[in-house]
Amino acid sequence: MHTLKSSLSPNGFLSSSDYHQNPRLMIQAILAPTLLFNHKILKPHFKILKNCCKKSAQFYVPKFSCSVAQGERLRSVGVDKEFDVATLGNLCVDIVLNVPKLPPNSREDRKAYMDELSKSPPDKIYWEAGGNCNMAIAAARLGLHCTTIGHVGDEIYGNFLLDVLRKEGISMVGMSEQGHISSSSSTEYETLLCWVLVDPSQRHGFCSRADFSKEPAFSWMAKLSAEVKMALKQSKVLFCNGYGFDELPPNLIVSALEYAAEVGTSIFFDPGPRGKTLANGSPDEQKALNMLLRMSDVLLVTSEEAESLTSIQDPILAGQELLRKGVRTKWVIVKMGSKGSILITMSSISYAPSFKVDVVDTVGCGDSFVAAIAFGYINNLPLVHTLTVANAVGAATAMGSGAGRNVATLENVMELLKRSTLNEDDKYLKDVLNNGLDGQEVTFLSKKAVNGSNNQLILVPVQKVVSEVLPKLEFGLLKRECSSLKSHSA
Repeated sequence: MHTLKSSLSPNGFLSSSDYHQNPRLMIQAILAPTLLFNHKILKPHFKILKNCCKKSAQFYVPKFSCSVAQGERLRSVGVDKEFDVATLGNLCVDIVLNVPKLPPNSREDRKAYMDELSKSPPDKIYWEAGGNCNMAIAAARLGLHCTTIGHVGDEIYGNFLLDVLRKEGISMVGMSEQGHISSSSSTEYETLLCWVLVDPSQRHGFCSRADFSKEPAFSWMAKLSAEVKMALKQSKVLFCNGYGFDELPPNLIVSALEYAAEVGTSIFFDPGPRGKTLANGSPDEQKALNMLLRMSDVLLVTSEEAESLTSIQDPILAGQELLRKGVRTKWVIVKMGSKGSILITMSSISYAPSFKVDVVDTVGCGDSFVAAIAFGYINNLPLVHTLTVANAVGAATAMGSGAGRNVATLENVMELLKRSTLNEDDKYLKDVLNNGLDGQEVTFLSKKAVNGSNNQLILVPVQKVVSEVLPKLEFGLLKRECSSLKSHSA
């Protein structure tokens, strides 16, 4: 096996021509962490390796960690774990259909409407991976190593979902005990479908069988299998969202949460629209929701959800309240759509405006956004850099139609970052920060070209952020290209 050394190695580089003579050589890239943040040093590695990949060379990239101070975030991530991200539950197939009008409001009529739709499988062109598959696909496209934990049935929809995940380089760990459901053909063991209905005005309506039962769709799940525990242990980040309660019993979610915390896996939680109903749900649902809000390392909420959970209208003050109530919470991130996003810690506030894009469809934007937050968290990016990448990934997804395989590609994200067209609103920034300073450092992304500060306010030019995150993203693109090459040659 030949080794391609970094510029910090005493043996220096092998030239790309050395590999063209034998394109089947195994190449091991040993890239020093500093290369990730130095575009000039990284470029030779990137060009040589990419050239090798085009020549069908086999490629192997060893694990590495960033050379940053070993702070709380890095220790909690666990740099030696196999997976970057695991998602918990919420694996479904979206059936996206254009309809003359959205389904009726009454429960009985909606159930009859869905049953009629379900009589026969629609054409496969209307199928798409949904739920937590959106987050996993977006994270994998950023170069993260992902697995999904949940249940899919042994039928056409389950096979479709597994095939999509496999093609995106994502593994799947089933939550049922071996042999538990092999003898049953009941619909309660089938892959969950979500009917995504779009009317002529592009309004969306959603319905699935989970909407018409008081019990979670997979209420037969009783405990975590050994395989699930291993996946939790081997993941740096576990992502949960409120829709997981539609599938999994609250006690099982609590078990996964407690085990993840025990084995040093960081927990991300996005309650979504389900947060409000869970807060007024069964005692078990309320217990699980409260534990997720307190025990998660990273909470992600919209400004409306933050207000719903705290009864505080100001997004920063609401985020600070959620942070104070947390036990392990390090970050609270408030998503504000076209106004950008805010990341709140105990000692700082970071704000990044959104990117100006032509919005086609917002489905999947939030899932894509959290994938990029996980990317920044795992790779120890500065906070405003993390928000910038997340805003770009969400915006790039909004430029397409639908979620699943239609979430942002890394190439589109990088192009959007290079354009650096921000939807900056100085008046809104002044208003939103007015009540949140309280002695804290405030950093915000700006179109202005020069670094600056005014007492507690620190201005960071978008050009500076982009120049520092692009090399990291380029390396993720390289890893993905070479992983794809390996899978095709296997």
